Amino acid sequence: QVQLVESGGGSVQTGASLRLSCAASGNTLRSFSMGWFRQAPGEERKGVAAIGRGGTDRYADFVKGRFTISKINGENTLYLQMNDLKPEDSALYYCAAVEDRLIASLLVPEKYAYWGRGTQVTVSS
Repeated sequence: QVQLVESGGGSVQTGASLRLSCAASGNTLRSFSMGWFRQAPGEERKGVAAIGRGGTDRYADFVKGRFTISKINGENTLYLQMNDLKPEDSALYYCAAVEDRLIASLLVPEKYAYWGRGTQVTVSS
């Protein structure tokens, strides 16, 4: 098992940057595939970026070139660097983990077992 706590969200203007953090406790991140997901009001939860146990990363098309996921095993922390933010990026962002060695399904929310409570990102135009 692992406990996840997100931080770093906020209210920013179009074009700004934010870095989200996900602090893990109870286990080491080396043992998990990790992902960032987001959910806007009235929408389904969507995969944003994820990184597998072997280091493979995947990005949703709508964030490619703007967001970067990274995992610092020594800090037991997952990050999401978000640049050039747009109003459509506004959502509640969740960190998630699963012990499985995901590759093709890294961005599928249903594959993940452990979830944080989320951090809100609001981008105004």
